[in-house]
Amino acid sequence: MDQDFWSIIKLTEFSPERVFLKMYLVESKAGAIACMLFSLLFLGTWPALLTFLERRGRLPQHTYLDYTITNLLAATFIAFTVGEIGRSTMDKPDFFTQLTQDNWPSVLFAIAGGVVLSLGNLSTQYAWAYVGLSVTEVITASITVVIGTTLNYYLDDKINKAEILFPGVGCFLIAVCLGSAVHASNAADTKAKLDYFKNDSKNRVVTKGVADAKQTNTNTVDMNDLENGVASEEKAKAGTALFLIEVENKRAMKVFGKSTYIGLAITFFAGACLSLFSPAFNLATNDQWHVLKHGVPHLSVYTAFFYFSVSSSLVATILNFTFLYRPVLNAPKSSLKSYVNDWDGRGWALLAGLLSGFGNGLQFMGGQAAGYAAADAVQALPLVSTFWGVILFGEYRRSSGRMYTLLAGMLLMFIAAVAILMASAGHRK
Repeated sequence: MDQDFWSIIKLTEFSPERVFLKMYLVESKAGAIACMLFSLLFLGTWPALLTFLERRGRLPQHTYLDYTITNLLAATFIAFTVGEIGRSTMDKPDFFTQLTQDNWPSVLFAIAGGVVLSLGNLSTQYAWAYVGLSVTEVITASITVVIGTTLNYYLDDKINKAEILFPGVGCFLIAVCLGSAVHASNAADTKAKLDYFKNDSKNRVVTKGVADAKQTNTNTVDMNDLENGVASEEKAKAGTALFLIEVENKRAMKVFGKSTYIGLAITFFAGACLSLFSPAFNLATNDQWHVLKHGVPHLSVYTAFFYFSVSSSLVATILNFTFLYRPVLNAPKSSLKSYVNDWDGRGWALLAGLLSGFGNGLQFMGGQAAGYAAADAVQALPLVSTFWGVILFGEYRRSSGRMYTLLAGMLLMFIAAVAILMASAGHRK
């Protein structure tokens, strides 16, 4: 595998022109897997950054508008650099050449893929507030793989090994069931912590001052003191009731007392949208339905990704500008002026857009080489997002043994799914 991957590098012994031609597309199986692994890291990290900002109180509308800017810049950078590498030929034209060709049927598929991706990503941003980063990513990723991988397998003329591929899909399906159980168990744990906190404060079990109480038990601080900021000098321990209330007081969207079914409904809608963007991109680059005129070359990955990102960014910009003045799900109102002046956390939002843009690009590059069904292995991003959820946000701290057992089973299913899906990688002729 290593020899196959590094064979591209060895081409430096030949003329630069030949190197450019070979580097134009990822063609080896090892190169495709490398793209998938980097994509998995990037796509699992950017949701954590947006969740981090929402929990710090930054409005999701502001964050997503910043995210959209660099997401489009990433696609533009890929198109204007990698998309222009190598000599433009009749069967493999470069990016600028394809912009002038009569390839609009394929362009429309790329645009459609960008639209559903934008709707899916925007929905997940609100779902994170209701059901948490880990559970949202688990459910959406699993739905994406179960539906999207099946569609891609048949669109790619079964170049992936079915006897390996579909057991991997089965692992994702098990993971979504475990993810739902994790959510239910975690919600029960959270309710128990908050009920104990309220009863403890109401019955005045501890009569000492707030500062002394916090040193012995973080669950004995009066809610009125917390709201007035008395308890803000010392950071609460992750997983405690006090920690959960502090997060709620800081975050942009208030979710305590709201039905978790709202969050799950948003999550399943997001999963349905995200399951369609990869098959649409597959149709854009490979024309399985033969909608292009005779002699018109297929869209390259880079050209299709450019159109895909333009449509995604346009939809996201329109919706989020609307949400500034007409927010949804109890998010606070804002304005264009407030957005422009909001620099708190802007750098993190811009970084998230870059990670998402390059992550999607790498997924498509790997999928074009080894099959888009295998590339859906990057949807195991809960492996990464759960890590960030625990490290950055204290998710699942001080929970029950049952919850930890379910969480471990869920992660094991994702590890198995990644290994199995990547093992099913084929080679596009």
